Amino acid sequence: MPGTHDRLPRQGLLLLVALSLFWGINWPIIKVVLSEVPPLYFRAFCLLLGGIGILAIARASGSVITVARNQWKRIALFSLCNIIGWNVPAIYGVLLLPSGRAALLGYTMPLWSSLLSAWLLGERITPRRFVALLLGLSGIVALMGGSLEGMLQAPVGVACMICAAWFWALGVVLLKRLPVSLPTTTLTGWMMILGGIPLLAVAIPLETAQLTLPSFWPAFGVIYNVLIAFMFCYWAWNRIVLMVPVAVSSLSSLVTPLIGVAGGALFLGESLGWQEILAALLILAAVGTVSLKR
Repeated sequence: MPGTHDRLPRQGLLLLVALSLFWGINWPIIKVVLSEVPPLYFRAFCLLLGGIGILAIARASGSVITVARNQWKRIALFSLCNIIGWNVPAIYGVLLLPSGRAALLGYTMPLWSSLLSAWLLGERITPRRFVALLLGLSGIVALMGGSLEGMLQAPVGVACMICAAWFWALGVVLLKRLPVSLPTTTLTGWMMILGGIPLLAVAIPLETAQLTLPSFWPAFGVIYNVLIAFMFCYWAWNRIVLMVPVAVSSLSSLVTPLIGVAGGALFLGESLGWQEILAALLILAAVGTVSLKR
């Protein structure tokens, strides 16, 4: 188990930069994939292949991939929050919202993790965290247009993304509260497989009739998700979470939503108006208030 430090070491900073870039550009990529691939099959396929790939790499590198019987409950709980609780609502949120807007809402995660860490890890709720929560909620209001009309456009999509962010935050805190004696690679692989199996079981009766052979770009997006967004990024994220306290690991959320918004505008032609810019600034200010020192 990696040690916990107050600041990210050089390896952690490099992982953070790569993670922000690869996850950020993945938001518009997901939108392209979902134009031809059913959402549950897409996520189940990525999780199962990604998890198997990670465990194969772990085995080839000599790492232990077996799990003690008393560790399975914790890994299943991590998978429920970090994998299923994040991926299922997030994928439907992307279907219902522009990819950049979905990314901004998803990356309110550090706001909820600050509150949950106070409850589950005993971290004190400071005035800074209270201000951060107000900033984040203001960003959500700005993102929805600040009016009833804006909320009525896609309220289910907004609810899905906030739900996904909350489960992700809970999963991050649980990773710190309930440590397991496994290498990061092995833990990540089993979390993904345990999350992918129930998604596939649900996808078979619900989405098999919708399956078709995707064209080049959606197929490329699936491959990108398996190899980069899942195999590398999930491993990198878990590595960062286990390196540092919750507030510090949340730094990886700072740049990612901005890349998602910019990518949606650049590649998909999504609107980038004053609401999105204001929401981005408010949410990033909130996350920075929670995560950064002076």
